[in-house]
Amino acid sequence: MKELMLGNKAFARGLYEAGCCFVSSYPGTPSTEVTEEAAKYDEIYCEWAPNEKVAMEAAFGASLAGVRSYCGMKHVGLNVAADPLYTMSYTGVNGGVIICVADDAGMHSSQNEQDSRHHAIASKVPMLEPSDSAEALEFVKTGYELSEQFDTPVIIKMCTRVSHSQSVVEVSDRVVPAKKGYEKNIPKNVMMPGNAIKRHPFVEERTEKLRQWSENASVNRIEWAKDSARNADGKTVGIITCSTTYQYVKEAFGEAVSVCKIGMVNPLPKDLILDFAKKCDILIVAEELDPIIENHCKALGLNVHGKDILPICGEFSQNLIAKALSPFVYGKESDPVEIVKVEDQIPMRPPVMCAGCPHRGLFYTLSKNKCTVLGDIGCYTLGAVAPLSAMDMTLCMGASISAIHGFNIAGEGEHENKTVAVIGDSTFMHSGMTGLANIAYNQSDSTVIILDNSITGMTGHQQNPTTGYNIKGDPAGKIDLEALCRSMGFHRVRVVDPYDLKATDAAVKEELAAKEPSVIISRRPCALLKYVKHNPPLCVDKEKCVGCKSCMKLGCPAISMKDGKAHIDETLCVGCGICSQLCPTGAFAGCKKEEA
Repeated sequence: MKELMLGNKAFARGLYEAGCCFVSSYPGTPSTEVTEEAAKYDEIYCEWAPNEKVAMEAAFGASLAGVRSYCGMKHVGLNVAADPLYTMSYTGVNGGVIICVADDAGMHSSQNEQDSRHHAIASKVPMLEPSDSAEALEFVKTGYELSEQFDTPVIIKMCTRVSHSQSVVEVSDRVVPAKKGYEKNIPKNVMMPGNAIKRHPFVEERTEKLRQWSENASVNRIEWAKDSARNADGKTVGIITCSTTYQYVKEAFGEAVSVCKIGMVNPLPKDLILDFAKKCDILIVAEELDPIIENHCKALGLNVHGKDILPICGEFSQNLIAKALSPFVYGKESDPVEIVKVEDQIPMRPPVMCAGCPHRGLFYTLSKNKCTVLGDIGCYTLGAVAPLSAMDMTLCMGASISAIHGFNIAGEGEHENKTVAVIGDSTFMHSGMTGLANIAYNQSDSTVIILDNSITGMTGHQQNPTTGYNIKGDPAGKIDLEALCRSMGFHRVRVVDPYDLKATDAAVKEELAAKEPSVIISRRPCALLKYVKHNPPLCVDKEKCVGCKSCMKLGCPAISMKDGKAHIDETLCVGCGICSQLCPTGAFAGCKKEEA
């Protein structure tokens, strides 16, 4: 049976059909839906882990017990999980292990644009890279076979356009291989130096065997151009490509070029590429981000075009590929083919905190008090956007807490009573606790604000260890943030409602003035949660409004100025009342609705 599926949904279907029994992940766009879709299959145990390192270690444990397991993350999450990954390459597996990493070329929702193929190369772990939903499903099955045949974890690299686009897949029944069972094997599984030394040669031998496998594997293929396909100079053109760029090449040039489509990007084949090159006068490597395949081709002695004609930064598109490669495919004087044409200009939609976002009141308070704010990863990073502009640094998950300690120690009182760290509840669970332990242990006068909106907001409302619910919405263990902070050695721990600007302002000032470490928990559920009941939308009494624009300092998308007066969009307003606390004339309080 054939179905139209999102790439991530097809990946999850592959997990189901391949007999995966255990899934542990941390949400991260664009990988999140793989685990959410897998959780819909009752036959698969699924969970959200506190972070990617824990998820990978849990998947390793399930593999050790003899079942097929999976963990998923985005590219920056693989940095967090690198510690177990590099040693899992040495230990190998028992049940098959698939690791999904989703790259984000173009940085649609990420703080950097790294290329995860480097991790596969450095850890000496095989990596497959599908180019559509059908391959996402099939590569999962192939990945498990490779994992168990070659005793290795297997990484499958997705990207935003494959994860979040739809194409046709053919589904089949679930087949669960026999559980392997656990057998004690100290030399293989205990990676102390004496054992690890003996496992390294195994890894090198495995890599060569995988390379030989890749030469004739179905995941790598050659699609020859029409016999008559030559450019204006009479030369044949061959393009070596992978992932979603393969789709762009085919859409732009069809059978006018020969294509070597690489599905296994580590280790890369040698003979396949050399044989392809012999039949092409011009060779081009088309790959997003870093020149991994290009450098491999050059090491084989091939003369290829790559990053000399294609960008190393950002996402590719059909039009970009057509414009850059047309002079080679058709001739230097040819006009580039325009594949996609948008007649109308699409208006920009800059990211902004939602109307009623509980973080807005907190960031307004920090901005008003001219605080230096060391930030973290989450939707609250939008506190850096004007008019609030209330964030000075964002590095990576958990870095806000670690950084404020160093910032305050190095400042030697220079930044006293001015600096705070802000971190979300899910991010705090992910990697904030160790930084907080460092502050408690080394006693810097640092104020940490945990933004507790009762959900993992940025990636689409996933549960976390502070919410009390698991991935299926069933009751689960719930961590008490106040008790946790006190148990770590903090004597000053207080909770505020960020909708109450007066109380929030008092808390910030008092904790900054304290001569010891402190934690403020800014607690209010995300305004978009289904169970949150909102007040009726506010409106503006035009007789009272003097057009002072005090309310505009919040940057709320529901508030605008119309004819010199404040105006509220009732379709956006959730009645949080923060604007009414700023209005000097009471124009928002108890008024009649505006006339249309």
